[in-house]
Amino acid sequence: MPPMPTNTGGGGMRGPSAFDKWKMGAMLGGSVGLIMGFLYGGFSIMRFGAGPSGPMRTLGQYMLGSAATFGFFMSIGSVIRTEGNSTDFEAYVRARRRPIVLPRRNDRFLQGEGSPGEGRSS
Repeated sequence: MPPMPTNTGGGGMRGPSAFDKWKMGAMLGGSVGLIMGFLYGGFSIMRFGAGPSGPMRTLGQYMLGSAATFGFFMSIGSVIRTEGNSTDFEAYVRARRRPIVLPRRNDRFLQGEGSPGEGRSS
């Protein structure tokens, strides 16, 4: 998902701040983590049993643990991804693109002195 553009002109609405991006990443990662924790925890409880804590507490531990982990990394990743300036990225793309390589010309052939393969010994 590309970053939201920010308006640099005066008086207009601006894009989300870095803190807003951090919150959005944390909420998205937390919700994905809850779902993954529910699936993995439910499967683990069905396979190995709930243990001494009981099924609800065990499932809750799985869900909160994975939600915290996913949310942490998603929040950091969303801030890092949208932190740079667009002109910096454009300069990077220009520096990394492939150079234009023109094919080598055969000057004798272009001047009408023969074919490009003439004069070579096989």
